[in-house]
Amino acid sequence: METTVETAKQLRLLPEEFESIKQILGRTPNFNELAAYSVMWSEHCSYKNSIKWLKTLPRDGSRLLVKAGEENAGLADIGDGYGVVFKIESHNHPSAIEPFQGAATGVGGIHRDIFTMGARPIAALNSLRFGNIQDQQTRHLLKGVVAGIGHYGNCFGVPTVGGEVYFESCYHTNPLVNAMSVGIVKVGQTVSATAAGDGNPVFIVGSATGKDGIGGASFASADITEESTQELPAVQVGDPFQEKKLLEACLELIPKGALVGMQDMGAAGIICSTAETSAKGGVGMHIELDKVPMRQQNMKAWELLMSESQERMLMIVEKGREAEVLEVFEKWDLPCSEIGHVTLDGMLRFYMHGQLEAEMPAESLVLGGGAPVYDREYREPAYFAAIRNFNAESIPVPADLHAVARELCEIPNIASKRWIYTQYDSMVGTGNTQTNGQSDAPVVLVKETGKALAVTTDCNSRYVYADPYKGAMIAVSEAARNIVCSGGTPIGVTNCLNFGNPYDPEIYYQFVHAIKGMGEACLRFDTPVTGGNVSFYNQNPDGAVYPTPTIGMVGVLDTPDNKMTLGFRNEGDIIYLIGNATDDICSSEYLHKIGDVEHSPAPHFDIAEEVEVQKAVAAVIAAKLVVSAHDVSEGGLFITLLESGFAGSIGFAVEQHDQSVRKDAYWFGEGQSRVVVSVNPAKESDFLASFAGTGVAVNKLGIVTGDVVVIGRQPWGNLQTWQQPYDNKIGDLMQ
Repeated sequence: METTVETAKQLRLLPEEFESIKQILGRTPNFNELAAYSVMWSEHCSYKNSIKWLKTLPRDGSRLLVKAGEENAGLADIGDGYGVVFKIESHNHPSAIEPFQGAATGVGGIHRDIFTMGARPIAALNSLRFGNIQDQQTRHLLKGVVAGIGHYGNCFGVPTVGGEVYFESCYHTNPLVNAMSVGIVKVGQTVSATAAGDGNPVFIVGSATGKDGIGGASFASADITEESTQELPAVQVGDPFQEKKLLEACLELIPKGALVGMQDMGAAGIICSTAETSAKGGVGMHIELDKVPMRQQNMKAWELLMSESQERMLMIVEKGREAEVLEVFEKWDLPCSEIGHVTLDGMLRFYMHGQLEAEMPAESLVLGGGAPVYDREYREPAYFAAIRNFNAESIPVPADLHAVARELCEIPNIASKRWIYTQYDSMVGTGNTQTNGQSDAPVVLVKETGKALAVTTDCNSRYVYADPYKGAMIAVSEAARNIVCSGGTPIGVTNCLNFGNPYDPEIYYQFVHAIKGMGEACLRFDTPVTGGNVSFYNQNPDGAVYPTPTIGMVGVLDTPDNKMTLGFRNEGDIIYLIGNATDDICSSEYLHKIGDVEHSPAPHFDIAEEVEVQKAVAAVIAAKLVVSAHDVSEGGLFITLLESGFAGSIGFAVEQHDQSVRKDAYWFGEGQSRVVVSVNPAKESDFLASFAGTGVAVNKLGIVTGDVVVIGRQPWGNLQTWQQPYDNKIGDLMQ
C-alpha cells in the first residue's frame, strides 16, 4: 500500500514527521512501517512534547540502583540486600471509553512493568479523578473503574493498599485513572530490558495476540471527542489469571540465568518491545510475525506489530538454552514461541510467511534515538487574571460554623471513600498493616527483611490549576509529609503527569511550571524522580482537565515498629498543632464547593517551612513522643481532627489558639505545612522541649475526650453523628 502525507495524518503523524521518516529510510515507508512510526513517535511512547522538560527533573540519588528512565520502573535500595521497584502510569483514555477494561488493564500493565524487572509486586495504589458525582455518566464511569481495579487486583493477588479519589466537573468525560505498583527484588537479581548477542533467540510468551488495543498508543495521544466511542478496539482486554501465571513463570525462569533481557508488551506491543530492547542493546532483530501465537485468524502484519493484547512478554534468551524456557512455560500452561533472533546490524526486520513486511533502524523509533523532540510555545493562562483579582475579604465569615462543617464533611472530595476501597482486596499477602491502625501513608511489610515501606499517591489538582509551580511543589510535599507522618523516610518519586493538549500554549505553561515546581521540591526532599508517565490530551468538549501531576512516593521504615498511626487513642492525651495557623481560605474545599469560588490563589505554602516541619515531625515520631500524627489537607484543621477521632473512635475538645486568624480560615483553610499530633501528658515536657531552637511553631489545641466533639467550648454533638454521613455519603450517592 502506497503511503502519503495524508496517510500519515490519518495515523496522527505530522507532515514534517513523514518527511523525517522518508529521510531515515531513504525511501517512502510502506504502510506497516508508517504504522510502526505512528505509534512509536506518538506522545505516549516518545514523550516528544515533554522530554525536554522531563530531563530537568532531579534523577540522581544515593539509593538509586538504576538510572532514572533506564528501565521499566524505578529501583531504589532499601537495605538488607533488597531493592524496591515502583512506577505509576495512566490509563485515562481507555477508561473513558470502556471503564472496566480500561482500569483493569491499567492495573495489569503497571504490575508487568514491575515483574518484568524481576520484582514481585507487593502493593498497588491508584489516583482517580471523575466529574460531578451527581451526574449519571460520572457514576457509570466510577462504578466501572472501581470494578475494573478491584477485579484485576483481587484476581491477580496483589493488595490495593491506598490511593486518592477526587470529583471535579472538569473531569466529566475524561476521567483520570492512574495506577501504581510497588515490588521487591533482591539486589543483583533484576532483569534488564535489553537485547544482546548475535543469534540469540527472541521469544514471545504469555497470552496469544489478538486485535484488541491496536493503535492504543496513538489513541492515548489525542483528545477525547464524541466520536471516541468508535475507537473501542483501542481498549485492551485483560485476563488477571493469565497474568498471575505469567508472573510466576517469569519469576521462576529468572534465577536459572537463561535470560539476556525481558520487556513487557504494553503500549504499542511487539513493535515497541522489539525496538526498545534492540535500541538499548545497540542491536537489531529478525522477527517472523507468522510465528506469533494468534487468537484471531488472518491477522495482518501491522495488526500484529501494533496490537496491545495484554499479558505478554518479549524475552531474549541465551542461545542453546531454549529448552529451559519452554519447560517453564509448559509447566505454567502458557504460550511460548520463538519468533526470531538478534542481529548485529541495528535493523528491525519483520517477515510474514517469508516475505519482508517492514525494515527499520531500531534506534530511529525510540525515545532518546530518532524520535522527534519538540520545544512547544507556552504563555500564562488568561484565567490567572481572575485568580489575581480574588479578594478573601469579599467572602464573609459564616455565622454558623457548625452548619458549614456539617456540609464540608459530606463533600465527596472529603467524605470517606469506603464505598470504593471496600471493593478492593487490601489484605491478600498479609503485608498491609493498615487494619492494625490507619496511617497517612499505607505501610506495607517487606517480609524478606525486617523493614516496611510507606507508599502514597498525592496531588491536589485545584492547587496546581491555581498555581502550577506552587501546586506541584505542594503535591510532592504532601506525599513526603504523609510518609513522614507514618514514620517513614521518603526515598524516591514516580510521577504521572496528566495535562491537556500540549499544542495549547496555556496548557503547556501549566506543564512547564509544574515540572519546575516538582523538580524544586524533589531536590529539597532528596527524592529523585525515578520515572513515570506523561498523559497529554486530557480534554473534554468544554476544555482541559485541571493540570494533575500525580506524585507516587515511596519511603522506608527501618522497622515496622516505627509506624505512626493517625487516630487519637487515649482520653486525656493533649492535642497539638505543629506548624503555623494561616489566615488563608484560598483554593480550599470550603471556598470552592461551599463558597462556589472557582478562581483563587493556591493556599499558603513555603518550601523552607515545610522542610523544617517535616524534620520536627520525624524527630518526635522517632523519639516516640507522640501517640498519633495526621497532616492537615483537604477540609482543613477541623476535618483532620474529625478523621483522627474517627480512626481512634474517640472524640476531642479543642479551641482556636490564634484569634488573629478568621474563624473559617482557622478551621477550614488548607494552608500547608501543618500536622496534628496527640501527646501523652507524661511526655508533654519532652515533646515541647524537642522544638526548642527549631523555629517550628507548636501550639496546644485541646484534649482527646470521650465520644463528643467540642469546638471552642461549644458541644458539636457526639462523634457518631459526624461519622455516619462522612462514611456513607458516597455510598448513598452511588445507590
